[in-house]
Amino acid sequence: MNVLFVAAEGVPFSKTGGLADVIGALPKELQKLGVNVRVVLPKYGDTPPQYEKEMELVHRFSVQLGWRNQYCGVLKLVHEGVVFYFIDNESHFKRPGTYGFFDDGERFAFFNRAVLEALPFLDFQPDVIHCHDWHAGMIPVMLTQYRNQEFFRSIKTVFTIHNLQYQGVFPKSILGDLLGLGWEHFNVNGVEYHDQVSFMKGGLNYSNALTTVSPTYAQEIQTPFYGADLEGVLARRQSFLSGIINGIDTEEWNPQTDSHIVRNYTWRSLKRKEENKVALQEELGLTQDPGIPMLGMVTRLARQKGLDLVAHVIQEILELNLQIVVLGTGEEQFEQMFRHFAASHPDQVSANIRFENVLAHKTYAASDMFLMPSLFEPCGLGQLIAMRYGSLPIVRETGGLKDTVMPYNEVTDEGLGFSFANYNAHELLFTVQRAVHLYETEKEGAWKRTVGRAMRSDFSWEQSAKKYKELFEQVVSK
Repeated sequence: MNVLFVAAEGVPFSKTGGLADVIGALPKELQKLGVNVRVVLPKYGDTPPQYEKEMELVHRFSVQLGWRNQYCGVLKLVHEGVVFYFIDNESHFKRPGTYGFFDDGERFAFFNRAVLEALPFLDFQPDVIHCHDWHAGMIPVMLTQYRNQEFFRSIKTVFTIHNLQYQGVFPKSILGDLLGLGWEHFNVNGVEYHDQVSFMKGGLNYSNALTTVSPTYAQEIQTPFYGADLEGVLARRQSFLSGIINGIDTEEWNPQTDSHIVRNYTWRSLKRKEENKVALQEELGLTQDPGIPMLGMVTRLARQKGLDLVAHVIQEILELNLQIVVLGTGEEQFEQMFRHFAASHPDQVSANIRFENVLAHKTYAASDMFLMPSLFEPCGLGQLIAMRYGSLPIVRETGGLKDTVMPYNEVTDEGLGFSFANYNAHELLFTVQRAVHLYETEKEGAWKRTVGRAMRSDFSWEQSAKKYKELFEQVVSK
C-alpha cells in the first residue's frame, strides 16, 4: 500500500512542536509493517544545510493559484529509508520559521495545490493521502476537482487532528481567489466557519477518515469545552473519527544508551539514576542531595499547559522538601514567575527559560516526578518520555494524559504515575503532596516498583503504526 504524508513540519528538517516528531517517526514504523510511505513538506529557509545539500530536483512546474501562475520546484531526499519530497517556492517558504505569518492563507493554499499538482510527476501513486493538521486541510477539498482524472480517481484521504485549537481560518475571498474553489463549498457542511474559510474544517468534512492523537481527545473534542466551535462537525462525523495514541522515538529517548546523560541506567539499576540527579543539581546550582525529590517540567510555559494552576499553589509546593527544574519558554507572566522563584529559592528552583535538547534529556533522567497539569492535551509526549526515564508523571486527567498515565493505587499497588481530575489548583497541590509522601515513605518499596512499571511500559510507535495500517486498509477497501 502506498501512503503519502502531507504536513507542515517534520523532524529533522523543521520543528515547532509534537507534529514534527510524529512525521519523523511514524513513517519509519509503517515501513517496517510493509506500508510504502513517502512524506511531503515545504522547503523552508532554515532547513539544515546538510540536508539541503543532499536534495535532488525531481520536477519543476507552474502552479495556478487563483489568477496567478507561480513557480514550484519538487526536491527529493531519502532519510533513514523514507523518501521525503520538499515543495520549493522562495517567496512563500524561504524565510525564517515555519508559520505564523500574515500570508499563511496564501502560503498553504499554494502548498496544498502544489502537492496535488506534483503527484503525477513523482513516480508514486498513493492509495491514501494522510493530511496532518490545518496546513494540509484543503487537500481533501481540492481533490474533488481532480476526480475526473484517472490518476486521482481512487485516492482516499485520512485527516489527523494534532491540535484542534489551531484551525487555519482566513477571509472567505480566499476560496475563489487562491484556492480556486466554487461557492458550493462555502456552507456549514463544507469549509465555511463564521463567514470565513477554515482549512481545518475542510479536512474534517471532506476526508474519508479522521483521527486524532489519543482516544480520550477524540471524545473530548465532540464537547463544547474542547471542541473549539467544531464540536458539531466532529459529533456529526463521529463514525469516521478514531483516536490513536502517539508513540515516542525509543532510540532517541533511551536511558540505557542516552549519550546526553551522565550515567546510563535501566529499571534494574535505579541507583545509577541518582547520579544523574546529583550531576544536574551541581550543574544548576541546587542543593546536592540524592534524597531530595526532583520535580521536572519540560514544557511550553502557557496556560494550556496548566501553568495558571501552578501559579496559584507554587508557594505551597515549595514548602515541601523538593526541588523544581523548569525548562521552556512561553507566556511572559509564567517566564517571570519561574525567574522570581528561582531568585527567591535558589537552592530549590532552577528556571531555564529557553529550549535546549541536551538539558531536556538531563532533566528527564534526573527528575523523580514530571509535572503536566494541562488544561487540555491532545496526546502529550512529555509524560511518555518521563515514564521511560523513570520520572513518574503528575498529570491532569485529560486527552492523552488520561490514556497513558494509569494513576497509582495504594490498595492494589498498580499504576504508572499520579493524576487528578478537575482543573483545580488545590487538587494539583494535593496530588504533588501525595507523590512526595510516597517517595519519602516508600522509596525502596512501592515507589521503586511504580518506577519499574513505568520504565517497562511500551510507548513505542510500533503499536500505533499497526493501528494506522489497519485504518488505511479499511479506508482503501471501502
